[in-house]
Amino acid sequence: MARVPATVVAAGGLVGGYAVARWTKKRPLGGVALAGAGAVAARQWHREGGTKASVGLSAAYLAAFGASHPLAKKVGAWPAVFTVAGTVATASWLVTRRGGGARAA
Repeated sequence: MARVPATVVAAGGLVGGYAVARWTKKRPLGGVALAGAGAVAARQWHREGGTKASVGLSAAYLAAFGASHPLAKKVGAWPAVFTVAGTVATASWLVTRRGGGARAA
């Protein structure tokens, strides 16, 4: 069975977490979606890039979530969410792409 790449999981977690919170009007439920996707992505980052990659990209994921709030005041909520999701996806791809995404021995 093919795995969804961590890049997609992380970006989807940021977008999906916001969407769930907005449409259900239950911010904690959006947080659960955000955290769940972050945990799945972190596990894949660890497999693909090791501990440093996992810790660094997890920190970037959390920082992106935090940065989306002040950014939303400047550009709007959805543009902010898509911006930070794209940034995390790009960082994930750059960090985990060497060796075809497989962790070097």
